[in-house]
Amino acid sequence: MLDVNKIRSDFPILQKEVYPGVPLVYLDSAASSQKPLPVIEAMNDYYRQTNANVHRGIHALSEEATNAYEGARERIARFINAADPAELIYVRNATEGFNLVAYSWGRANLKAGDEILITAMEHHANIVPWQILAEERGVVVRHLPFLPNGTLDLEKLPQLLTEKTKLFSFTAVSNVFGTVNPVKQLVDAAHSVGALAMVDAAQAVPHLPVDVQAWDSDFMAFSGHKMCGPTGSGILHGKRHLLEAMPPFMGGGDMIRRVTLEGSTWNELPHKFEAGTPGIAEGIGLGTAVDYLTELGMENIHAYEQYITNYALEALSEVDKLQILGPSAAQRGGVASFTIEGLHPHDIAELLDKDGIAIRAGHHCAMPLHHELGINSSARASFYIHTTTEEVDKLVASLNRAKKIFRL
Repeated sequence: MLDVNKIRSDFPILQKEVYPGVPLVYLDSAASSQKPLPVIEAMNDYYRQTNANVHRGIHALSEEATNAYEGARERIARFINAADPAELIYVRNATEGFNLVAYSWGRANLKAGDEILITAMEHHANIVPWQILAEERGVVVRHLPFLPNGTLDLEKLPQLLTEKTKLFSFTAVSNVFGTVNPVKQLVDAAHSVGALAMVDAAQAVPHLPVDVQAWDSDFMAFSGHKMCGPTGSGILHGKRHLLEAMPPFMGGGDMIRRVTLEGSTWNELPHKFEAGTPGIAEGIGLGTAVDYLTELGMENIHAYEQYITNYALEALSEVDKLQILGPSAAQRGGVASFTIEGLHPHDIAELLDKDGIAIRAGHHCAMPLHHELGINSSARASFYIHTTTEEVDKLVASLNRAKKIFRL
């Protein structure tokens, strides 16, 4: 499927010793992935060879920077099979994408009594912007619950999606359960009642093939830093007719066509939503990350992650008093969240760190999900293209040592 040893050689940080003689075992890719050399070098090359502002200059450096920046947008568009690169808005992260839709589309189209449907497994980025909108406009936010196995309770969907629903916004892959949701089915359900559909693809685009035209989603957002790209990079995809009708998110340079002291007119897509000097190096880096993942093949990446996740779930199931959250490996992405009876997740993470193992502990920006489970937090190991079975074995061994320390 993948030559993992070769892939690991592309990531300089994987050669790091966290403590003297203690090599890094990075199992926190769901929070932020590590960066391969091609991405690092592409950004470095921009600053060393091409550094100039985009779109505004007619000198050679500006033209080079513009071509590199817009070329990256075109490759990202192909990566998710968007109909037009102009439908891709550069944002800093998926969170900014949700806020852009809430502030621009939401405030232009929603009124008191309208409803937005989300799910109980959402990241805060797909909860808080709608709650702010609800407080401001009297919009009602409803949620679709999940079942004990971490999958959505789809039987309740017909009673929650009604003629009052104007937007159904949901995650493609849960960042806690790892659940891979039936995106196309959910989008179609939204459209059947006249609602729009927005997809949180932050945990999907890095890990499995994504086709926004096949999904038919109206909006979709993802972050670059979770897919081998730089921090401060991401994409909001929207259907052209919706983006054309939406007012700008921010005002300033580059998003205008004409400015007078009396008023302004807006630039064409996608620039209408990209005010000011953008993250040029970040956009170029994200384009290079897409190239890297494309060369590996998203089908290959997905298959390998299913393999390593299945291995991890089986290994973790042998740890006494450990409870894995979410569905089977066949229904999930490369995430394994868990609790250990009698051991706080923060203690787990701290003890594992002594063995060089990086995991996440806390609510993972999904407090409502944990509330529904009746817990405050969980530990989360997440896997990616460079994760090995040996690293999973180290995780399990370290967890067993942690239990002995606490006499569990």
